Formats: sequence, C-alpha cells, structure tokens
Amino acid sequence: MMDARCFSLAYGYTHIGFELPASNLLAVIEPKVIEESFDEQPLLSAAMAQPIGSPTLRELVKPGQKVAIVTSDLTRPCPSDKLLPYIARELEAASIPDEDVFIVLGLGLHRPMIDEEIRQALSEPIARRYRVLNHDPLDTVHLGVTSFGTPVEFFRPLVEADFRICLGNLEFHYFAGYSGGAKAILPGCASRAAVTANHAMMVRPEAAAGRIEGNPVRQDIEEAVALLGVDFLLNVIVDENHQVTAAFAGEVTAAHRAGCQQIAARGMAQIPRQGDIVIAGTGGFPKDINFYQSHKALEGAKDFGRDGGIIILAAECPEGFGAQTFEEWMLSAESPQTIIDRIQREFVLGGHKAAAIAAIQLRKQIFMVTDMPDEIVRRCGFFPFASIQQALQAAFEQLGADSQVVVIPQAVSVIPQVG
Repeated sequence: MMDARCFSLAYGYTHIGFELPASNLLAVIEPKVIEESFDEQPLLSAAMAQPIGSPTLRELVKPGQKVAIVTSDLTRPCPSDKLLPYIARELEAASIPDEDVFIVLGLGLHRPMIDEEIRQALSEPIARRYRVLNHDPLDTVHLGVTSFGTPVEFFRPLVEADFRICLGNLEFHYFAGYSGGAKAILPGCASRAAVTANHAMMVRPEAAAGRIEGNPVRQDIEEAVALLGVDFLLNVIVDENHQVTAAFAGEVTAAHRAGCQQIAARGMAQIPRQGDIVIAGTGGFPKDINFYQSHKALEGAKDFGRDGGIIILAAECPEGFGAQTFEEWMLSAESPQTIIDRIQREFVLGGHKAAAIAAIQLRKQIFMVTDMPDEIVRRCGFFPFASIQQALQAAFEQLGADSQVVVIPQAVSVIPQVG
C-alpha cells in the first residue's frame, strides 16, 4: 500500500496491525502525555508523602484499628501489585500488625477471583502477607438510603473495619463521569440492590463521560459512601503498557478530583470533524477481557464518528460476554430498538449495558474483530471480521474509498471536542 500509515493496536496480551492510506487518515487520537517522567517509584512515593487534603497515611491510622484495603478485581487495569507495597510501608510505619489488615477485592457484581488470579493481581508476597476477601454482594449491612433512593448496603467486613483505604485507576467512565474515588465501594463492595438503583440513573442525560457536577450517578455514589466513610485514597493513571504515569493520594474526594482534572486534560481530544470510520482499540487486557468491559471502548469511540458511519472495534474477549444477563439481552433481542424499549420498562443490571450498545447501533454500524464466535457476533447485530484490515476494506467498499478514518488505540481514555 503506497503512502500508507501502519498501526498496531493492543489486543489482549498481544497486538494486531493494519495499514491505512495516508489520504484517508483524519486523525489519530491518543491521550496527551502530561507527566515528564514515567518512573513509577518517585510518582508513587511523592503522592504518598504529600497527600491531597489529608495527613499522610501513617499519621492517620492508629495501632489497634482493623484496616481494610479495597482494590479492584481483574476486570480493571488498577496495578494493585504496584500500589499495595506503598500502603504496606505506611502501615508498617504506623505499627499496624499484618493480622489487623485485610484486602477486599471490589467485585461489584462480577465473578469472584480464584487464588491464582489473586496472586497475580496483588503479587505473591502481598497475597501471602494479608488476608484477602472477595466481596460478597449477599453479605452486606444496611446503612440507610441516599437522597436518590439508593439503599446504602456495603460488604459486612468492610463496614466492620475501623479504617478504610481505597485503591483504583482513573479513566473516563461512560455514565459515572470518571472511574476511581468512592466508586471502589459503590459498586465495588455493594449489594445488588444498591448497584442496580445507582446504575439505573445511567439513562439520565447528565450521566455522561467526563462529567461530575450534576451527574446523578457520581453524586449518588459519593453520598452513599460518605455514610460509611473512606479514610484514605490512592488512585493512579496508567498508560497502555499498564505503567503508572500519575498518582493521587489523600482525602477521598479531593484526591479523586485532582486525578479527574488530569484525565480531562490528557483525554479531551480536538478533532476537525467527525470521521466516517472509527477504528477503536480497548488498550488490551484487561480492558478487553470480555465484551462487558470492551463496551467502554465503543462508548469512547462513538462520538468521534458521524451518524451513519462505521465503528471497527478490536477486542479479544476471551471470557465472552462476561455477564449472563448481558448475554441474554444481547442474544434475545429482535433489534436494538427492542432493547431500548425493554430497559425503559424494566431496568436490569447487565441489560443496561446492552441498552447502551443498542443506542450506538441505532446511529452506526459496528464491525468487530474478536475471538468471540462469528455467529455470536452476528446475533448481536454486529459484523465479524478476522482482521482490522479486512474490516477496513469492507468499510471502504460500503462508505466509499475516500472515507475519512479516525484511529483511537485507547478508546476508553478519550472523549472528543469537535470543531
């Protein structure tokens, strides 16, 4: 291909490449680099030494307290193995014995992690050192009800702890505004009723990526978690190689907001106009571990392309759909519109994800490069392809050889500003 640009998108643990004529390339959208240094150790050390809106962790926690550390499950790119040693160091400095510390894996409503996954996610030394619990949404304590009507029900061991520390990664979230912060606990450590009530507000127009003020989902999360209390936060931004590029520690809201400001600064992308074709990568594992998670790349990509255009999504999805209800909604629907009609009659967690995808399908075609079976992809209303190159060729044949293409290697990490 003459005068071509070559690209490589993360796909699971590997990469897949394609070529694109330079004349067809409208834009390549990447998160902006904010930090000058990507040396993780000084970034994390500085964040822990100078927390935002809070004393240091070693100054806050007291001997005799039972300490809970909440971190993400394997569906999130939070580098728990890199963060936990810094927490452990602070607890040691405060003379907190290991037996008074436990780690909660914030599953939300995802499946429990097995021992091998726990050792891989947390590191072997940390997994041996501390007691590790999978969140159980059936074992919760009722603490009240938010002004939005959400029952505040959190994992019993977390409620019974004296001191709570939350870890997490920061990125845009398609209806909570941003990930991170108090989201580690709601939905991470909440009952099904709490998660469902909170996520039901995703259909409101104010529940959007990059929005905190006036976002009912985020406001509800923080109101609910305030009834429990978080004593310290460590959130990080990671790049496509899962390297920490920024770290924010301290008071749960103040530290989270500082991180969100940087996400906005690096992820708001200016494009001259919307493309005809958008090629969207997830950033690889774990963001494409299943279709439930990979959907976030569709959300990130959707507004970079025009209505009537095509999104090409590259997502490995080795675990298939990733949620039974989501799978049932996707495979049983007669059309995208029937999914949207159904979610308005009955909000069901899992169904909400299918409805979000259906809203995109009403505006654009979705071509998918994935390890999921072709027949399953077709039943979802998508068009399966063996490679991005083949999908791109089919898109040109349908929309025209002069179609303009936007390439987004990490579609979960950007949102557009058009014009």
